[in-house]
Amino acid sequence: MKNHNYPEQLYLLPYIGKWTLIACLIAALAGSASAFFLFALDWATHWRERHAWIIWLLPLGGFAVGWLYLHTGKPVEAGNNLLIDEIHDPRKVIPLRMAPLVLLGTVASHLFGASVGREGTAVQMGGALADQLTHLLRLRPEDRRILLMAGISAGFSSVFGTPMAGAIFALEVLAIARMRYEAIFPCFVAAIAADQVGLAWGVHHTHYEMSASAPMALWSVAAVMAAGVVFGLAGMIFANSTHTLSAFMKRHVSYAPLRPFIGGLIVALAVWAVGTHRYIGLGIPVIVDAFQQALAPWDFLGKMVFTVTSLGSGFKGGEVTPLFYIGATLGNALAPLLHLPFPLLAGIGFVAVFAGAANTPLASTIMAIELFGPQIGPFAALACVVAYLFSGHTGIYHAQRVGQAKLGLLPKGLRIGEVGGYRRKLSAAPAEQASDLDQRRK
Repeated sequence: MKNHNYPEQLYLLPYIGKWTLIACLIAALAGSASAFFLFALDWATHWRERHAWIIWLLPLGGFAVGWLYLHTGKPVEAGNNLLIDEIHDPRKVIPLRMAPLVLLGTVASHLFGASVGREGTAVQMGGALADQLTHLLRLRPEDRRILLMAGISAGFSSVFGTPMAGAIFALEVLAIARMRYEAIFPCFVAAIAADQVGLAWGVHHTHYEMSASAPMALWSVAAVMAAGVVFGLAGMIFANSTHTLSAFMKRHVSYAPLRPFIGGLIVALAVWAVGTHRYIGLGIPVIVDAFQQALAPWDFLGKMVFTVTSLGSGFKGGEVTPLFYIGATLGNALAPLLHLPFPLLAGIGFVAVFAGAANTPLASTIMAIELFGPQIGPFAALACVVAYLFSGHTGIYHAQRVGQAKLGLLPKGLRIGEVGGYRRKLSAAPAEQASDLDQRRK
């Protein structure tokens, strides 16, 4: 064992200096990329809103994006799941092409009218750009894990303007009920710096007005917990539906570009049939309205159907902003039933559905405080934890691992996407084999 002749804190100085410089470099890259992406996204959204007819080109736009990924993007097609897999099991540096491909694919999806988000794009750009430093700085595999996590935190932070939630998201999203504290310092530095880089470029984030709350009382706590159950089930349904549709399309449509073509055609026809564009794109105006007035009680369902169709058929973007929309409008619909103010339950739903779908209750709670103020903290924490529990062992990221099962026993390290297959195998196994499997998972 090495004999330390100096106080332990002195040995931390090189570590702090090293990761401060690396994290700031990651923040500059990811924050600048996110700023460019957000400006491009604003342009695409405004152009689409001024030229509503472009929705009829959505099938062609989807085909073009699918063709581009088929011929140039196969190594990076897994997106966020590739980043998570590389952190758990480092193999090779993520190709730089991930950043421009997902940027182009997401902007095109929004321009033509798909219902997708933006977090996936920012996270993938942040991770891909950060990973290019691996060879340049000659980092070890364990340092590369931290590098990728810092890239994720920088991307998430800069696209939403929530640095604390961005850092915790990168620590929490990798595995259920387990966080990698060895990356806590680089993640926080990268997230805070990336947010500042975005602001320096002139990025403006949406402000949500929390104009009413409720006293901390038995009835309000019970109502929020009941809402958390509904939010968790909504997150579970969203994740399962998206994965099921994606698997169905891959199984029945062998030529990849045809999948978003078909999905785009369905979305375009659905927009024409319902006579509104409120369920496509990011839907930020509807989210803002959910904090101010009563909305149609089916808005959350409309957004879920449009988003599942878009993502499940292969359009690029993210799931998180649509989850914000679903949660805010679902909270708006539940508010009169639970006798809570619209702004309060819209804000809680905003983060709780995300917490359930992504299995990130801590990051979601911190995000609520950053976006809506500290007064929502206790309510948001209760709803996010309940939603996380009731969403089960499913999630929007198939590569997420089981660090600790929410209920019962599951093997540690099992991918979320493999939980269903493991349970079917366990239930179908003979008694002796099932007992052996049960002992192994313990």
